[in-house]
Amino acid sequence: MTTLENTLIPQKELNFVTRTQLAGGVFLTYLPAKKFKTSLLSAQFVVPLRWETASANALIAAVLRRGTTSCPDMGELAQRLDKLYGARIDVTVRKKGEAQCVGFVASLIDDCFAPGGERLLEPAANLLGELIRDPVTRDGLFLEEYFESEKANLADAIRSILNDKRAYADSRLLQEMCAGEPYGVPRLGNEQIAAALYPQMVYDAYRKLIASSRLEIFYSGSAGQARVEDALRAALADLPRKEMEALPELTPHVLPEEPRILTERLDVTQGKLGMGFSCGSEDAAALLLGNTLFGGSSNSKLFLNVREKLSLCYYAASVFHRQKGLITVSSGIEFENYQKACDEILLQLEAVRKGRVEDWELEAARSTLLNAYASMGDSQGKLENFYLGQAATGRNESPEELADQVRSVTAERIFDAMSTVKLDTVFFLQGKEAKA
Repeated sequence: MTTLENTLIPQKELNFVTRTQLAGGVFLTYLPAKKFKTSLLSAQFVVPLRWETASANALIAAVLRRGTTSCPDMGELAQRLDKLYGARIDVTVRKKGEAQCVGFVASLIDDCFAPGGERLLEPAANLLGELIRDPVTRDGLFLEEYFESEKANLADAIRSILNDKRAYADSRLLQEMCAGEPYGVPRLGNEQIAAALYPQMVYDAYRKLIASSRLEIFYSGSAGQARVEDALRAALADLPRKEMEALPELTPHVLPEEPRILTERLDVTQGKLGMGFSCGSEDAAALLLGNTLFGGSSNSKLFLNVREKLSLCYYAASVFHRQKGLITVSSGIEFENYQKACDEILLQLEAVRKGRVEDWELEAARSTLLNAYASMGDSQGKLENFYLGQAATGRNESPEELADQVRSVTAERIFDAMSTVKLDTVFFLQGKEAKA
């Protein structure tokens, strides 16, 4: 067994987190925990995020979940899961940096709480392995009825983003800001590319996915590491593996000479203002704290001033995209408040840049981040999602190590890092009848 990482996280019941290689391009992140009544088992293929493949990869995961050779329909799969005392296996499609992660997350009763001491890890791992390597097929392709049904569901899921205007505006901001970069690609791709998918194309993509893509597996529960490894090796013994496709280096983001100002009109009654900023500092911990001061919490300057004090926004918040060194602001406004809101958001950013921050604001921001890291161990889902992001983006800090970085950040470092933050792109979603 080759231990690639060995990091300590703060929760007492989670001892040593290890990441080990089980086979060619197959890795297990082991998260030992005895505090939960459930075990979590996750299998995620990590692939480059690209317009031309995102929709196909998302569709693959959904079609695989429809049935295996031994359980060829949802009814038989449900019966199999019922024998595991109501275990669940859900499809996941996530975006981590410039990688797309597609696969399954299984949740089942932990063996410590199973009736009669029954072992559930092995049969759950076997079923997960079947979903990946042994889908039900006909004439060498996925069943046409499953393919067409899930293709329609994918199109609906992509279209449904438009119904959530806040999410839609946030997505459009990143697409425009990172045009030509993988980071601008949505996790599900787009409707036009999804509509053009056909059975042979998607089945070929599936064969490539399981043969040459990195597979990251995560386990959280009470079982010993050796037992988990044995169960997974048996479940994936027939997985065809060839030369692995390496994830490309992160595409550098180039700040435009002048900020891009973009407007889109839809049938909306509330404007959605998105502002994207490029960060010129490599001090990620300082930028994280600076963003929390700016708009990353309920004590932030955007929330307390732009929303509460001035009532210019129905909501106003910012997110720091650590992998790309970007900050994005999301806000809902009246159409006529567009310029006032833009100006005030920039004024609040300038206040952080210039160090016009009270001691209580800094400590509240620091406390917000430390509480987030400390509470991560209270949720198996949060832990899996965190470590998937670390594996997909090539990082290896534990939550405790990131918390230590936050504790050590000084006010001067925050102001120095935030002084490099420059306006990159403004995206405004306004109503069709609103005055230009």
